[in-house]
Amino acid sequence: MFMTEEQSEETPGGGLSVKEEDVEKENVTEMAALDEEEEEEEDEETLPHSEILDIFEEGLAQLVQDPLLCDLPIQVTLEEVNSQIALEYGQAMTVRVVKADGEIMPIVVVQNATVLDLKNAIRRFMELKQQREGGVKQVSWRYVWRTFLLIFQGEKLDDDKMRLKDYGIRNRDEVTFMKRLRKK
Repeated sequence: MFMTEEQSEETPGGGLSVKEEDVEKENVTEMAALDEEEEEEEDEETLPHSEILDIFEEGLAQLVQDPLLCDLPIQVTLEEVNSQIALEYGQAMTVRVVKADGEIMPIVVVQNATVLDLKNAIRRFMELKQQREGGVKQVSWRYVWRTFLLIFQGEKLDDDKMRLKDYGIRNRDEVTFMKRLRKK
């Protein structure tokens, strides 16, 4: 807070009045506070990226130890955490997708998900799995969905816009991921 000429009052000896001295002290205090804030910002900026990443991963590891999130991997994504929380609150469901080799993929989708949402969730699940295991870098999902299909209780899930509930799929139901039979 700086003074205007009207606010300044000179004392008979030519020095500053009590009022001016108080304002001057306020100005010095404000400037010192600004300097401290700048120093704190500089300290925060000096941490290297690797240290920030380590701090974040430590915090994330502690978060994943929570009973609600304990079945998530250590290298968890925000999407996986949100899906798990939605699952616990009943806003999502797990569809167990069974591959031909017997592997079961637990796919989490929202309650009113469509077949396309399930396909996108399968895609995301497989991409994260490949990243973590260091597998194939690029998959043509157009080819995958032309070659394979999803089946629930003998019924093909062909219509991408149809909701899973309309097919009768509920929480923890199994959907089969199967290769299409070629038409000759």
